[in-house]
Amino acid sequence: MRRTRQTAVLAATALTIVTACAAPAQPARPRTSQVITTAATAHTAGRVTATGRYSWPGVYFEGRFRGTGVGIVLNDAVNDYDVQVDGTTTATLVAPGRVAHQVSGLSDGEHSVRLVKRTESPQSAGEFGGFVAAEGGEVLPAPAPRTRQVEFIGDSLTAGYGNMSSGRDCSSTGGVTRNTNTDLSFGALTARAVNADYQVNGFSGLGMVRNYDGNAAGTSYRTFYDRALLNVDGDVWQNPGTWRPQVVVVGLGTNDFSTAPEPGEPWTPESLVTEYKAAYQGFLDKLRERYGTGTAIVVSVPESTGTFADAAAQVVHDRGDAGVHLWNYDDPALDRQGCDWHFSARDHRLIADKLGAYLSGLSLRW
Repeated sequence: MRRTRQTAVLAATALTIVTACAAPAQPARPRTSQVITTAATAHTAGRVTATGRYSWPGVYFEGRFRGTGVGIVLNDAVNDYDVQVDGTTTATLVAPGRVAHQVSGLSDGEHSVRLVKRTESPQSAGEFGGFVAAEGGEVLPAPAPRTRQVEFIGDSLTAGYGNMSSGRDCSSTGGVTRNTNTDLSFGALTARAVNADYQVNGFSGLGMVRNYDGNAAGTSYRTFYDRALLNVDGDVWQNPGTWRPQVVVVGLGTNDFSTAPEPGEPWTPESLVTEYKAAYQGFLDKLRERYGTGTAIVVSVPESTGTFADAAAQVVHDRGDAGVHLWNYDDPALDRQGCDWHFSARDHRLIADKLGAYLSGLSLRW
């Protein structure tokens, strides 16, 4: 898959790449008429700290400007990003590092700009320093938040792991990171189709109680769910009070059950099911307390039969909550041609269509 690293849009008038994103409130000002930072000029629904730092995949920043170009102040040497202007992707930034990326040569007028994080980075945080207007231009107030909000909770299937790969073995084409685009995951696609803001809080390899193949014993997805910065123990995202999703889609269980417990793990197959169901109920308790009874919760399962499917169905049945729904999206049409047998880009589009149809049948409060 071809990628570009700051290609023609980095013209001679580009901002000097010495901007210290560690202090995003004071980016450099060469050849610009206006610099305003994140809070004033960018709208995002992702888990971003007050200083513009973040870890979860799919975090996005949206802005507006007037003029012929815009700069994007960014500090991230790990992740990949798409830059979109007026709805069209103008560049893919591959592990850009500390940069002030410049888009230039636009028609003089009002434009929209969107920066979206394509990849996962549980061991590092990216940092966004704001949008910068080109000389003679102006950064406009941030776009208004959308009234609809959807949160997606899950593992690699939710994060879009390896979805851009042309085959299951992507080791020779850049590996999982270079072949992942969370912005084209089924969650992001579904949310955009209904004009909703969204969070894709996906973390590959983790389960509700047990991680893939018993890895990282003593942790689970629940260890990290409350965080903004995944690599900071005890971190808690400070919800500004504006994140109240009408729908939460939860997809956790593939990693719990896809491999059998190994000797030395604290579960038998039977006790794992019991603990999984109890933990799931506790997690639903947390979501209910956080978002209230008006939020629809969708328990999602990617397989029609098996231990995971049966346990998730039992969780919903035992819950006895009309606002908690079971959505099984197994489909023989899924080719799983992404990296390591994950969903392909085609699969994510198919699943997004199925989820959109499913949500349209619910009595959502939006």
